[in-house]
Amino acid sequence: MLATGYTLKATTDLPFDVAVERVRDELKTEGFGILCEIDVQATLREKLGVEEEPYLILGACNPPLAHKALLAEPDLGTLLPCNVVVYRRDGQTHISAIDAERMLSLVGNDDVAPVAAEVRAKLAAVVERASSPA
Repeated sequence: MLATGYTLKATTDLPFDVAVERVRDELKTEGFGILCEIDVQATLREKLGVEEEPYLILGACNPPLAHKALLAEPDLGTLLPCNVVVYRRDGQTHISAIDAERMLSLVGNDDVAPVAAEVRAKLAAVVERASSPA
């Protein structure tokens, strides 16, 4: 797994649909539910008439951690949910999640830091396990 300036990401040879199901399963294992789903490929086809490779955004939320974070910083809801994306490029499937520590460092509230660290660890585990060979 690679951490960039704002994401935790991995590349896999798994087919797109298999990777999506693995991400769903791993999010559930880590206590996340999926609040929303955006099929970017379908949206671009419908709105712009362009055909792109599969790209899915999953808006994930871990309710106990979100509750803790919102108690510490009520405006934090503007940064929720935690997005996880699965997409195809150049014959490979990519899985990427927001780096919650980097994202929530913008808030400048030390009470949010432990929650951000826990979310980051959980999302890193999701990306790592979902992208690993079967």
